[in-house]
Amino acid sequence: MVAAWAAARGHELTLVVTTPGPDHTTYDGHNAIVEMAPRDQDVLVTTRLKRAAAAIAAYAPNIILSYTFPYRIPAAILAIPRLGAVNLHPSPLPRYRGPNPHRMLYDGAPTLGATLHRTEAGFDTGAILSLQEAPMPPDLCVESVQAAWDAVLLLALDDGMARVTAGEPGTPQDDADASYAASYTDEESWLDWNWPVETLVRRTVALNLVQPQARAVLHGEMVTVLAVRPDAALMPATEPGTVLGRTSGGYLVAAGDGAVDVDLGPGETIAVQDMDRFLETAGSGMCILAD
Repeated sequence: MVAAWAAARGHELTLVVTTPGPDHTTYDGHNAIVEMAPRDQDVLVTTRLKRAAAAIAAYAPNIILSYTFPYRIPAAILAIPRLGAVNLHPSPLPRYRGPNPHRMLYDGAPTLGATLHRTEAGFDTGAILSLQEAPMPPDLCVESVQAAWDAVLLLALDDGMARVTAGEPGTPQDDADASYAASYTDEESWLDWNWPVETLVRRTVALNLVQPQARAVLHGEMVTVLAVRPDAALMPATEPGTVLGRTSGGYLVAAGDGAVDVDLGPGETIAVQDMDRFLETAGSGMCILAD
């Protein structure tokens, strides 16, 4: 996203720095960055930023822009760019500082947010150059939330980078309003069918924004849940978590205050009895995106 934004706005990416991340959070995103980069784009893959300071300084960047970078950037690197170092954080700072801003959605926040801020020693603590918010999409799914969040991030980039180039220092954050967005615990990745339909939909989307990690138990089997959609099925009095039958999208499941259409992970199935009387009234929800 940042590379496309830079190209569209006429900015030159003199160097792209990426990393496989710390040992406890290793991911393969750096490989995708290397593979997608143009042949004439210099890319540095490192886990040792302090040793990379001299190499970065040799490019004499005007601005250092970080986004989803898991390491604290050393002071020696922050001092390199002429106009300073900034970070794009997907939350309305100082709320939801930390590694998991998707927790906004998990917790039920009514908006999505993005902040471009000055980079300081503390994570997500620097002066704010641009803070943008937008309502959550009315039809929640991974695709609609990603599209809406990208739009907010681009607004923060446009507005904030204009302030950077104008030499504006930004507005200090009020620590009294700060909250921390911790990574999900193992317990938080499990869905509870006693939850209301809205909570099930929202938390499933939040858990699956990066990769599918929503889990649940259906018919005594542990399954990966890819999507949960509200369903208009008429239900008998039944325990939440009861599998009522199949739908066009997956399985019809009783929730705390209604029914949901549930998609499972690839190749995952559960044995259910044929309950056509429920399927006759099932209306599968969907998410439609248009350019």
